[in-house]
Order: sequence, then structure tokens, then C-alpha cells
Amino acid sequence: MAHILPDTPPTSLPNAVLRVFRVLKALSDTFYIWHHLAPWQVNAPDFLVINQAGSALIIKVSMAMASQSTVAAQFRLLESERPSLGLEEARILSDFEKILNLPERKMIENLVIFPNIPDAQVQSSRLERGENDPAWVGKEILAQENPEWISPWLPPEPLDMFLIEKIRQQFTPEIVVSKDMTVREPLERRTKAGLTNYLLDFDQEWAVKADLDLSDEGKTLSDDFRMNIINGVAGSGKTLILLYRLRLLYHLYPKKSFLVLTHNRPLSKDLEGRFFRLEGKLPANIEFRTFNGWCYQHWPKNPVWVEPFKMRARQRLVEEVWKKHFQDTSISARMFSSEIDWLKDQPLVDMETYLSVDRRGRGFRLNAEQRKHFYHAFLAYQKLLVERHRLDWSDVPQLYWQFIENGQIELQKYDAILVDEAQFFAPLWIRIIQKIINPQNGHLFIVADPTQGFLGRGASWKSLGLDARGKTHLLRRSYRTTREIMQFSTLLYRLRVTQERDDDILVPDLLNMPNGVFPEIIPLTSAQDEITRIANEVKEFVKKGFSKKHLLILHNDANGVRALIKAIEERLGRSAAIDPKDSYPGDYVRVTTINAGAGLESQIVFLVGLREMFEEEQSLRLSDEERENLIRDNTRKLYMATTRAGQRLVISYVGELPEALKVAFKK
Repeated sequence: MAHILPDTPPTSLPNAVLRVFRVLKALSDTFYIWHHLAPWQVNAPDFLVINQAGSALIIKVSMAMASQSTVAAQFRLLESERPSLGLEEARILSDFEKILNLPERKMIENLVIFPNIPDAQVQSSRLERGENDPAWVGKEILAQENPEWISPWLPPEPLDMFLIEKIRQQFTPEIVVSKDMTVREPLERRTKAGLTNYLLDFDQEWAVKADLDLSDEGKTLSDDFRMNIINGVAGSGKTLILLYRLRLLYHLYPKKSFLVLTHNRPLSKDLEGRFFRLEGKLPANIEFRTFNGWCYQHWPKNPVWVEPFKMRARQRLVEEVWKKHFQDTSISARMFSSEIDWLKDQPLVDMETYLSVDRRGRGFRLNAEQRKHFYHAFLAYQKLLVERHRLDWSDVPQLYWQFIENGQIELQKYDAILVDEAQFFAPLWIRIIQKIINPQNGHLFIVADPTQGFLGRGASWKSLGLDARGKTHLLRRSYRTTREIMQFSTLLYRLRVTQERDDDILVPDLLNMPNGVFPEIIPLTSAQDEITRIANEVKEFVKKGFSKKHLLILHNDANGVRALIKAIEERLGRSAAIDPKDSYPGDYVRVTTINAGAGLESQIVFLVGLREMFEEEQSLRLSDEERENLIRDNTRKLYMATTRAGQRLVISYVGELPEALKVAFKK
């Protein structure tokens, strides 16, 4: 069977084109075939066929009926000026070739297929075939069982890879990645060939085009609703896949409703800004939200929305309850805080359920007596929140779920929901998302990195309430970064997390990655020196001609973010640096926390303020189990942060380097 994209045809295809699609798909696996999808590119050829050798054929399917071929032949014999059979199809193919502007006219061949007319009648309708005219073939070809039947129409001379890419960029514009949409460094040989933009690779394109049907004739959603999950390593293009799929669905179904969800504001703003660059507008039927932001947007009038605790205020309350319940036990305040969040991330859990629930991936064990103690402390914490008329952020989905269950909200329904960085979405979030998918043929599209978030802590899609069997596609090739940065990130990961099984992480494919500059370490003696040095480094990069928008700084602490923004503005002027959660992407240095950096990318990345992270791991208050869990979570966070870099990675560290960093920086 041929490699064909999409591998299932849209239901809106005309019957004649659908019949050709099926017979092309039955070709042997030595053929690669693309069906033209871009709705904004009208009057285009229908199929591009390329064999393993690199020979290319463009196909246009004619809608003409047998009666038209008879009339056409009669008028040609009478030398009438009436348009003849196949004239419109020939014009479309000719116009396509003119746009390609290939070095030689016959580097590709053109074919018109007439699915409704016998071949003898097709050929008799044509007095002669001109030198530049396409070949014609009638409906008998659709009954062919020979898996190589199309070979006679392919040109004898194959094309090189750059000419094939040039043809594909014109034929499949829906998967062309402009240079400003990626941090990939342009390759010299591609630039010389006149190629500045990129194409999604075959696996990425498959993910964009799989299961595109949102027509109203689809099945009603049940527990096993329509869903696609894309698991990919850092830099594998997951966000691009989501955006390009969104654009294609929007053009195929412009009256449908779409919701794009993620877990943090910087990424949500980035998604919205990149889609605007793709489409040139932000359609009213597409929403970009963080999950909590969506809950806020659709909050009921009663009860009135109460702004949740800031993190530091929330932590003070957690410690207040912890001191009363756990101060003289092996349970730390960190463990208590983590367990509160975990409990609130589940659908409503009572004491009985909590005593038996699977806590796999939590990082520390609790016996039945400890669970009872935890649950009573949890209730005490919730009581204090109520008494002080406050919420924490984990309460938001819990309350929203209760509103749904009690019928207090009329839920807005969406035809398609697309989730980026889904590994950070809690089970309750997923449960709410299922409630707002249109029950008539709605669709959920998820992209995630399984080495991070809930999935990275041993959870599974099933534990999040999703049946992923047969619906998951893996992407192992990273395009964002260089071999040096990816090897450094992977080595640092393995140096710090030694007990992890190989099948617990999605290992990147390092073959064919571009070479680049090895990551740089800047050792410093104080936190103030760190802020000053990084601000000066930024100033030097800008002085050398680097655009501010190509610089991303990830700090471990929110206070450090604010200090860096202030220091950079002192050197480069007002608004030279901004936290991306507050604004659209623009010509400024982005400075945000490591936690908020998930999903972002940049040519140059600074990773700052790591000392506190490493020192926290050595706290004498941690049990061995808790320390191991903290190191694992921090390592995944470091892996995420280092792989944000496309071409340069600069890490600063105050004090003596930890052993893992020393080893990783030995080239």
C-alpha cells in the first residue's frame, strides 16, 4: 500500500476524486502520494505522486461526464471555438508548473484522469496531444490491480531532494513552516537551493492530517470518543503540529468552534501570536486559553469569582496546617502541599476513596493510617480557606466540576479542543474537557512530552481518564535544537536520574541533527552578580546584532525574573524585557520562570538561578524517598528548560558546580 497523506480522505471529497484516491492508495509502498488539501489554494491539482527514485507526477481529476466528451469531439472536428474536454484541467496544471518555475519543462509529468468516461471515448475526444499537454486516461484505470500501474506516466529522470521540496512547498502549503515560525538554524545547502522555509516531516504531517473529519454526520461521542494523542520529544514540533492542524481544520470547517488549551499564560500567548502570524487574523470561533483562564472566563455569576491565593500566601497557610498535624513526623510541608494539590486534581475524593485510591507516581508511600491523617489535615486546610474566604488555584477546577454536577452552568460546547503540553493536565481537567466537547462528532487533539508533568511521574493516559490504545503517535526526532544541546540535556538527565527504566522516557533520535555550539557555563560568586552578568550578556548579544526576541531567559524564581527584567531595562531601555505571560510575542527579551517556560522556544536561552534548586535537594529535612522524588522532578524540569534552546544554551551557577553539572560540561 502506498504512503498517502492524509491516509483517510475527507468526507467532503467529490465522488470522482474519492475513487482516484482509493486506487492511488492501493499502489505499492514504493510510492509517496499527497492529496491537495489547502482550501485557500483554489483550482489546484488533486494529487502529487513521487516514486522511491524521485520521479514526480501531478494529477488532476476531471469531473466531466461521458456526454461532454462526445460533444467535445464533435466541436473539435468542426473547429468550433467552444472549450474542449480537458481544457480547464490543462490550464490548472500549466498554471501550477509556471508557479514552480522549474529549470526544465519536463522534469515532472502531468496526468488528467477522467473517472466518468471510458478511455476510448477520452482519447477520441482529443485530435492530438501537444508537446506540453498533459496525458489523459479514462475510467478503466480505476479498476487496475497492478500495484505499479502508474509507472508509465512517471518521467524517466528523477528530481533531486531540493526540487522535490520546492514542488511540495507549492502543492502542500498547509505544512510549510516559514523561517519565523521555528528556531531551526537554516542549512547552507538549502539556502543555496533557494529554500528558506521548511516542511513538516512525514510523521509530523501525518499527525496534522490524521482523522480530519468534523462533519455533522459523524458518530455521537461516547466514553470512547474521537481522539488523537501525539507524544513527542522536546523540539519534535508538537506545538507546530497543533497550530497547523488548527489552521487546516478552521479552513475546512470555518463555522465550527475551536478551543486551544494549555497550562500556562506564556505558552497560551505564544500559541495565539504564532497562529496570528500563520493566518493573519484571530477568528472569533477560535479561543486560546489556559485551563484555569477558561474556567475564569466561564465562571457563573454566583458564587462570585474570588481571586485565588498567590503562591507565597498559599504556602504560608499550608505550613500553618502542617505544623499542627505533621511537624514531628516524617511528613514534610512539601509532601503535604503536594498531596493537597494531588487530591484536588482528582474528581471528588472522599475519605473512603482516598484510603484505596492508586497513588502511583506520587514519589512517597503512605500507609492506611497516614492516609487518614493526611485526609483530616486536608479538611482542616480547606476549612481555613473557607473561613478566610479564599481559594487556591487547585480549587478552581474542583469548584467548576461541582458547578457542572449541580447544573449551575450551561456549558459551552466546542467542536474541536486542542491541548498543548497535556502532560501537565490533571485528571479532573481532562474530565471537564470531556464535558465541553460537542456530543455530535466532536474531537480532542492532544500533544504532550511524556517525560514531563503527570506522565513523567509514572502516570498514564488511562489514569487521566483517556483510553489511548491505538490513538497515540510517537515523534522521536527533534528539530528545534542541535546535537550538542540535546546530548548535553540527555546526559544531564541520566546523570541525575539513574534508577529510571529506558521505557519510562521517550528517547530522542540524535541522527541527522545539526551540529552547533556546546552549552556554556558561567560560574559566579553571588546571586546579585548573576543578575548583573546575565543582563550584561544580553546587552552584548544585542550589540552584536541579535534580535531581542531571539533571547529567552528562564529563572528558577519569580523574584529573579523581576530583577532580571529591571536590570535589562536599565541597559537596553524601557520594555526591552517582558515576562511573556503579560504580552504577545514581540521584539523584546522574554524573561520568565522555568515552570512557565514549558512549550516556549528561542534561538538563545539563558538558564539562571539554579543554585536554590540544587540546594533544596540537599535539605536535611528530606527523607531519602522524598529527595529522590524531588531530584527526579527537578531533573525533568531542567531537561525541559535546556531543550528550549535552538542554537545556544547558556547556564549560570552561583557557587561550586554540582557534580552532575561538572560531568555534563566536560566535552
